[in-house]
Amino acid sequence: MSRVPTVRLAGGLEVCRVLNGMWQVSGAHGAVDATKAVEAMQVYVDAGLTTFDMADIYGPAEEIFGRFNSQCKSSGKDAAVQSLTKYVPRPEPMNRKVVEKALCRSMSRMQVDRLDCVQFHWWDYKDKRYLDALGHLSDLQQEGLIQELSLTNFDTQRLEEITSRGIRISSNQVQYSLIDQRPAAKMEKFCLANNIQLLTYGTLAGGLLSERYLGKAEPHSRAELYTASLSKYKNMINSWGGWSLFQDLLVALETSARRHDCSVASVATRYVLDRPAVGVVIVGCRLGVAGAGQHISDSLRSCSPDLKLTAEDRATIAAVTQRSRDLMALIGDCGDEYRN
Repeated sequence: MSRVPTVRLAGGLEVCRVLNGMWQVSGAHGAVDATKAVEAMQVYVDAGLTTFDMADIYGPAEEIFGRFNSQCKSSGKDAAVQSLTKYVPRPEPMNRKVVEKALCRSMSRMQVDRLDCVQFHWWDYKDKRYLDALGHLSDLQQEGLIQELSLTNFDTQRLEEITSRGIRISSNQVQYSLIDQRPAAKMEKFCLANNIQLLTYGTLAGGLLSERYLGKAEPHSRAELYTASLSKYKNMINSWGGWSLFQDLLVALETSARRHDCSVASVATRYVLDRPAVGVVIVGCRLGVAGAGQHISDSLRSCSPDLKLTAEDRATIAAVTQRSRDLMALIGDCGDEYRN
């Protein structure tokens, strides 16, 4: 098994610096064979990528992890995997009973005795019941039901509000890539000062940040943008600066990739891994479909200590990204795209 670099969160949980993202089994990326998905999970674990990221709203993701976990136990294997899930409630009174019931449902699906990490998401900041929910989650953490209490897509203002109430937050999962560098504007500084790790998604723009799209015509149709990820991040590219500028970025990345004998994806991932406050990059896994696991070698290369981007690499990349639009001004802080 390869030794994949890890990072320790505030509550002591040690996770891989590249996480296996399970949004792709939610149904928004096409049909998934659960049995094949479970088999594919073992391939990732065998490669040393032992940390999985899921959510209670990602279709069968928690159940698929539970099946994998159960098989490992029944076979006598100690899988030594880490499982991060998200709690994404609908707006309703956030009393302890509601919160605890949701966590117990996730535990049952995942077939675990306690939750390694719960990442809380809330849709509407005007509805202040998110503070009630976090209070109960903090209590349940103190009682041992949760190891790490984290957030998903919260902005810097709310992050400050929550921590000022004495609630210890281990991480915040946000979009961060060469396309979307909003966390650098405000959030990184706050996270560094408060021992909060950034868990980043969208780092490969759903696969668009790869050689596959270098020199290619701009995709528009549903047949070309055939997954929820491709459609989502193509829209982000449109906001950022458009397809022509994106092609310039791919050229810059390919130049660095050739210099380091790696892929465009590895360079794009390494760039984000090197950012202040970033603990982890989440790479989506199309578990249970043909070709699942093909990017494992790219993930391993991206977090290898042998891959070190140079000042020349960064200058070449910056020469392109500095020509883009200011997404902080256009969209707002991290997560605001889900609330505007």
